[in-house]
Amino acid sequence: MEPRRIFGIPLARFRPRLLQSLGGYNRQRFASDTIAGLTVGVVALPLAMAFAIASGVKPEQGLITAIVAGFLISALGGSSVQIGGPAGAFIVVVYGIVQRYGLTNLLISTALAGVLLFAMGALRLGALVRYMPVGIIIGFTNGIAVLIALSQVKDLLGLNIEKMPADFFSQVGAIAGNLDGFNPFALALGAACLGILFLWPRLFGAGSVIPSQLLEGRTLRTAARVPGPLVALVALTLASLWLALPVDTIGTRFGGIPQGLPTLALPPFSWASAQQLFVPTLTIALLGAVESLLCARIADNLSTQPRHDPNQELMAQGIANMAVPLFGGIPATGTIARTVTNLRAGATSPVAGIVHALTLLMVVLVAAPLAEHIPLPVLAGILLFVAWNMGEWHEFRRLRQFNTQYRLIMVGTFFLTVVVDLTVAVQVGLVLACVFFIYRMSALFRVEPAGGPAGVAVFRLYGALFFGAVAKVEAVAEAVPADARVVVLEMHQLVSMDTSGLDALQQLHRTLARQGVALVLCELNDQPLSLVRRSGFDALLGEGRVAPDLAQALQQAARLAPA
Repeated sequence: MEPRRIFGIPLARFRPRLLQSLGGYNRQRFASDTIAGLTVGVVALPLAMAFAIASGVKPEQGLITAIVAGFLISALGGSSVQIGGPAGAFIVVVYGIVQRYGLTNLLISTALAGVLLFAMGALRLGALVRYMPVGIIIGFTNGIAVLIALSQVKDLLGLNIEKMPADFFSQVGAIAGNLDGFNPFALALGAACLGILFLWPRLFGAGSVIPSQLLEGRTLRTAARVPGPLVALVALTLASLWLALPVDTIGTRFGGIPQGLPTLALPPFSWASAQQLFVPTLTIALLGAVESLLCARIADNLSTQPRHDPNQELMAQGIANMAVPLFGGIPATGTIARTVTNLRAGATSPVAGIVHALTLLMVVLVAAPLAEHIPLPVLAGILLFVAWNMGEWHEFRRLRQFNTQYRLIMVGTFFLTVVVDLTVAVQVGLVLACVFFIYRMSALFRVEPAGGPAGVAVFRLYGALFFGAVAKVEAVAEAVPADARVVVLEMHQLVSMDTSGLDALQQLHRTLARQGVALVLCELNDQPLSLVRRSGFDALLGEGRVAPDLAQALQQAARLAPA
């Protein structure tokens, strides 16, 4: 079927993966999806609250985002197993927007970013987003991980800082200036949380300290399926209550979590505020697109399910981010940790993601009052663990294996993400990547003299003739022997040419003509030949001067410069 078009541009079909996944769906798959959804819902519970608190908003806003966005992304997305919700990558961005523009403007930015994401998917730009250089992705991911870890030091140490600043050096200064208020009980809870998260999966995996005969018991097999973050959250919350530890909790700082979803409300919108929020909106949209498609690609590599549809995924992300602000939620995207948990728990379709969202909804409706006792140092420990796993720290050790250009892009993006701003880091990284790519491509293009009969100079062109390589064509006129009356450019190894390259050839033709030397082109590939003909350059050269092969070009040269 012919795709719909807007201004002549073909649009992507809106076809959620859920519709395809339900073909041949049976009771066994539903049971697997239900177990996976319940498991990932339990994992998402502490993460959603922790991400929201770290982002400078209330914990219930993280839960709302996980419920609403998680449901919509699974129901409408282009991946079979991706789980959507609040993500660690957004913490730094959301916190900065809240501090600078306020919560209301964050909701507006999120909705506008949703519109951009939907448009990107509808216009089939999903594949382009995936072309982000890997050095930039690693650089800003590691930078975000450092900033997430730094933002949790306050709660980990129990410091009395009323409002953390948004930038790196101010945060470091605020922490250093308040170390005298260090709370050892908070640090103990945070350290215990990190210890549980690190040791829990190792108790039941390969090399377990538990005897193998015990692992065969039903109780321990069940325990092995319980996610570490839930174990840490429940155990340390109970310990804190029993010991009456003097630490901040969700209840003391936020007054607890409301029982139920908030009422639907439109954030106040004005064109003036939309213009002011252009950069935050673009940041949320681009980061959400890159993060969600990166997550979907990882899921594809780990799953036997059909590969994801990037355009459908972006459209679903857009709808989710347009809907979440209506409930007071924060930006959402695909989440790698929860998606991998979903896969390992046996998910076979988007039904698992829907069950995950419904699980969180039931928790909010039934058990929300219990959340007020959760110690904030425990959530800080969970986020520190997330930050550690989020960063690809081994890439720093491998830097010596790569060239200087890759090192500069990765380290530069990392440094700018930490000390300046994520948007600036990505922009600078992309500019550097483009500059280095142009340099490499121009270095690959070359012009080599290939001799020729008397009165004829033959030159061979290799690579791509584009704006970064035109200087090498301009130098051909100076390399022509004094007795040559014809220059033949053999272009079989020229794979592509842009308009700047064409202009360089036209300029060479004019220069040679002033010297009384004719120009003949031969063996052009399809793309350069098409450009030469569409521009009328073949007519300008004259009949027979664009030859199909070198032999005919030399015959034409012999007629132009008889011996």
